[in-house]
Amino acid sequence: MPIDEDVTGAEIDKEVRQELMSLPKTLAEDVAKNLVMVARLLDEDPQAAYGYARVALRLASRVPSVREAAGFAAYAVQKYAEALAEFRAARRMTGLQHLWPVMADCERGMGRPEKALAMAGEAEVQKLDKAGQVEMRLVAAGARRDMGQAEAAVVTLQSPELASSSQQPWTARLRYAYADALLEVGREDEAREWFAKALEADQSGSTDASDRLAELDGVEFIDALDPEADEESAQFAEDRREDRREDGRVEGRGGSASPEKDAGE
Repeated sequence: MPIDEDVTGAEIDKEVRQELMSLPKTLAEDVAKNLVMVARLLDEDPQAAYGYARVALRLASRVPSVREAAGFAAYAVQKYAEALAEFRAARRMTGLQHLWPVMADCERGMGRPEKALAMAGEAEVQKLDKAGQVEMRLVAAGARRDMGQAEAAVVTLQSPELASSSQQPWTARLRYAYADALLEVGREDEAREWFAKALEADQSGSTDASDRLAELDGVEFIDALDPEADEESAQFAEDRREDRREDGRVEGRGGSASPEKDAGE
């Protein structure tokens, strides 16, 4: 697969570079470039990112960062069984626990929320950093919703991290998940309050909290010149509600690890 002209492989971080030192120099450079492409494309073109991850995996399957990147790429294209296998391999190689939440979410993706919920109660969770523990809480709440336990999902998300006024990278997503869970159990006024709090914390635009607030307030943004806009807007809103009911999984999972970290981007 073609590598972007501006990619040198030097973009990867120091830890990954050290792992690649076990490879011949030319091979290490090729692997590094493919890892950079994975990180670069994961959000905008996950299928292409998956292709680059498969190349890196073929070249260096014994490198933990390669297995982790391959896991995230497979996860991004909803190949959950494949992603779980790669994450397990990376975890065996390193002995680290940071992939535990995304491994649990893979279980959800494969239709096994009970397994994900069981993982939330394992000792490995205590070894996670704060961000990882929040991710695990999000996954556990999603598993509860998968199992039709909406009230339990609300309770699962109630935590010191949710109540804290401190702004952390995960604050917006935690508040958003709580708002969404509240809405599912019919607590609309509280849901609106928490969507507003999520929006306040969402500096990077990682959620659609503003859209959800507008939806609750009955605000619709349509093209007044388009006679089909009303119908299309209504259908779009319904499709989004259906997607949320069917999916329910949290965004951007994986605790403190991601291919972006691996590539130093």
